[in-house]
Amino acid sequence: MERRNLLKVLATTGGLASVGTFAAPAAAAEASPTEETETVPLRVQILVYDGAEEQDFIGPRDVFGHAARLGGQVETTLVRLSAPGEVTCFFGTRVTVPTAWEPTDTDLLIVPGGGDQLIDNPDVHRNLVRAQQAGVIVAGVCTGVMVLSAAGLTKGRPCTTHHLAKAELAAQGGKVIDARVVDDGNLVTAGGVTSGIDLALWMVTRECGSSVATGVESIMEYEQRGVVWRSS
Repeated sequence: MERRNLLKVLATTGGLASVGTFAAPAAAAEASPTEETETVPLRVQILVYDGAEEQDFIGPRDVFGHAARLGGQVETTLVRLSAPGEVTCFFGTRVTVPTAWEPTDTDLLIVPGGGDQLIDNPDVHRNLVRAQQAGVIVAGVCTGVMVLSAAGLTKGRPCTTHHLAKAELAAQGGKVIDARVVDDGNLVTAGGVTSGIDLALWMVTRECGSSVATGVESIMEYEQRGVVWRSS
């Protein structure tokens, strides 16, 4: 059966995710216990900074935007470190970011990769820890995961990153999993660049339901790639 049709079947019949192991997104589609019933919006922050890789944050922004238009309860905000203002991204794209980052004022925070200016910023590290301790799901895309590693969030935990940075992530104590998306509850990580789309689609599946996720895929003419590894 074609993957998107299988997801639709699972949405109506109920399916079980593979837990603590590799699972194709189709098999994991019904992992969320709140399938299609959650009425409180999922608040998403995407941290944008000078040097951020454009695709790392634009891909997830598109996914969450389409999810909201399809009726998914998602509110997405681009945030900047200290105050609203302009950032210059990795390839020179200038983006006006409307909101200052408030680490605990969200449900899901996504940190994109890129120039990695955040890796040596202790204030960012402290705020990432504070966010996770407050119940925020902290997610990293590509080398954005290395920022989470610098903050100590990946040490001893299942995670992934861009293939060129996996050895470094492991050397810093991460339990590197060879998967496109690794979901360890309040820590969600993804591989390189375009895998941010897959991370966002997985979070839509997990928090809003597979029918919303498949609708987003249809509009974007994209299907989730690789596998999602999810811990128990």
